[in-house]
Amino acid sequence: MNRVHIKTYGCQMNERDSEAVAALLRGRGYRIVPDEDNCDILLLNTCSVRDAAEQKAIGKAAHLAARKKKQPDFILGILGCMAQNRGADLLDRLPDLDLIVGTQKFHQVPDYLDNLRAAQAAGVPIGASIVDIAEETGSQNTIRDHVLEDKQVSAFVSIQQGCNMDCAFCIVPKTRGDERSRPMDDIVRECAQLAERGVKEITLLGQIVTSYGRRDYAHTGGITPFVQLLERVNAIPGLQRIRFTSPHPRGFKDDLIQAYGRLEKLCEYVHLPLQSGSNRILKAMNRPYSRERYLEIVSALRAVRPDMYFSTDVIVGFPGETEEEFAQTRDLFASCNYDMAYIFKYSIRSGTPAAEMGDQIPDEVKEARNQELLSLLAANSDRRNATLLGTTQEVLVEGPDKKGRRFMGRTRGNRIVHFDADPRLVGELVPVKIERVSTAVLYGSLALAGAEN
Repeated sequence: MNRVHIKTYGCQMNERDSEAVAALLRGRGYRIVPDEDNCDILLLNTCSVRDAAEQKAIGKAAHLAARKKKQPDFILGILGCMAQNRGADLLDRLPDLDLIVGTQKFHQVPDYLDNLRAAQAAGVPIGASIVDIAEETGSQNTIRDHVLEDKQVSAFVSIQQGCNMDCAFCIVPKTRGDERSRPMDDIVRECAQLAERGVKEITLLGQIVTSYGRRDYAHTGGITPFVQLLERVNAIPGLQRIRFTSPHPRGFKDDLIQAYGRLEKLCEYVHLPLQSGSNRILKAMNRPYSRERYLEIVSALRAVRPDMYFSTDVIVGFPGETEEEFAQTRDLFASCNYDMAYIFKYSIRSGTPAAEMGDQIPDEVKEARNQELLSLLAANSDRRNATLLGTTQEVLVEGPDKKGRRFMGRTRGNRIVHFDADPRLVGELVPVKIERVSTAVLYGSLALAGAEN
């Protein structure tokens, strides 16, 4: 009765949190299983960024609760952002939940499951659900354990939790709490241990990752704590690539921009959230930059690395967004020539300032604007990928593709590449000549004679 399945919704932070919970549970003697139909305990690690994400998780939990009639000892829990946002109110919709654990209490999950199973073993009815969404000092330091698959070549490392930005549309400050950074020495040690275990690429994670350590460490010679951390991770033997997400435009000071020219392991790929190309909408969103400043950052990064790849976040249909203001977003979106973008239709989140604003935009208008940007993105991606035809790209071999027919990996610009190779090349950096492209994927062959077998 110790088989656990964890289903994760949402962002890379949630994926990392789920992995840390899985590592803790394994250390306590639980088995992590990939099939939800063959588990005794099912945990949903949830997202609250959009209402649709919460409703999807609630629907899933309601469906799973029916298992209790056939499997009385089945344990169902909800973790993460929705648990933090809704707390015990979830029991009104889902009275069969056994466990509700917020974002600062992931490390308590093994103890709570032990208690629930002990009660079952003693024949004692579980009774009231366990609900823990309290804040806990130092909780950011508990996301440190990893479950690595055989020959896993990339890993996420959490460096910071919480957010102090208070964007008008965002519920993250409520679900993740105030900004809290982990000690730099601990992060570097974790990255070094991952490199020793064969990890070649690390992605540093935080709600506002570029704000790392700003209250805990001094600027040294004009170098911010985040760039100091990048320098130390860059020096780790065996590590080949560094990425990070999600930053804020205000974090791109000169030291970070110049780091792309001097830190050889820092990949030429930037996720730079835009949200809107209208200065009025940016101000209403409480985003402390202008479209002009945003373009300055993009230009400065391309001056340092002309081959830089960009991705972004954009919200269409923010309350009061006019056709002219959307056109400003569309024009800026086109001029930045993004390689990837996450385009969201504005979703009302109760408890945020934007939820109380007038002039909410009709759903059909949001959808039309969403489709317009998606079309631009596809054209941008096709155009960029076409420039890669015939070039040779450095690819980190991750393993077999989903169909198991070929191998796949990523370029430094985060482009997925499919090619024929031998399993012994997993974890290696190899040159691949690009022979065919689609909107999202590159196809090629190894450029080293004999390397494919």
